[in-house]
Amino acid sequence: MTPHASRSTAEPIAVRSAAWYLPERTAEVSALTARDEAAQRTLQGLGIETVRVDDELGAVGLAERAARRALDEAGLTARDLSGLILVESRAPETLLSSEPTRLQHLLGAETATVFSVGGLGCVSITPALLAARGLLAADRSADHVLVVHGSRPAAATRYRHPVTVNGDGGLALVVSRGGPVRILDVVQRTQGQYWDLFHVKYRDRPTAQWREECTDLRGYSFQLAMETRNRLTELLGELLERNGLDRGDVRGYFSHNLSAGSHTFTEEALGIEIHSVCRENLRRYGHLGPNDVFLNLYTALERKEFATGDRVVLINVSPVAAWSLLLVEIGPQEAVA
Repeated sequence: MTPHASRSTAEPIAVRSAAWYLPERTAEVSALTARDEAAQRTLQGLGIETVRVDDELGAVGLAERAARRALDEAGLTARDLSGLILVESRAPETLLSSEPTRLQHLLGAETATVFSVGGLGCVSITPALLAARGLLAADRSADHVLVVHGSRPAAATRYRHPVTVNGDGGLALVVSRGGPVRILDVVQRTQGQYWDLFHVKYRDRPTAQWREECTDLRGYSFQLAMETRNRLTELLGELLERNGLDRGDVRGYFSHNLSAGSHTFTEEALGIEIHSVCRENLRRYGHLGPNDVFLNLYTALERKEFATGDRVVLINVSPVAAWSLLLVEIGPQEAVA
């Protein structure tokens, strides 16, 4: 198990702008088929009605669409970026080539420091933000870091039994020293015992035969579930304690979108209520990997559901296994829209 990180003495980072690319085409989950009757029942009980689909764009293309929108909303060009961090895709289009520098070239971010992070599934957004904070702390002349991800399923089928249905989409966050959404603190844990709980065997197999397989259904459904309950409880207590807060100081909780059951599990594990937009976006978009929690947060912000100074917690869990919580403070609402 990795040791937890101590709270940074650096100034909090902020999201200056956030944008998504969500394809117009939708696919009905009711039309998907699973491998057997039991899996089909699980699929239909996830609480997902549709997912967005783009058969033309790969992960980098999805990321590029979102990145251009985020830069436009921030009033920046790619040449204004000090850093570009790509949350890597689960299945790159080619081996040996570089997806982050490909995105750099497409955007024209030639002077940015560029690299990718990943390996933690949907929790990978957390190390990306930590890396952005590190870039800004290491170079006082640095102003803006673009964190971006394109989400596409690794396998031909969109259903990952018994977990979720994956949709397509892109996310981009312009991270700066100041902005309307401040990331005050981050906690993260990993547990290497589950490193291979889900995998896709791909060597010497056509892509049509790729499948996201769970190597231990009982381990996922029971052992990892109990560990997740304990880890989330521990992390929430740590996050609040070291920031001098209690649960009454948190105005909202946002989770990633795996299934309706996962939302209920998190609520019962922590004794909290997940914001209703999480279930709405789950029904409409399915799982978008590292993109989920910020999509959910900004959906609520666009509806003016929080006031200046409100603090919220973003919860991410990955079956690799990794867990992270982000403490976020909301700035003036007119600066967010």
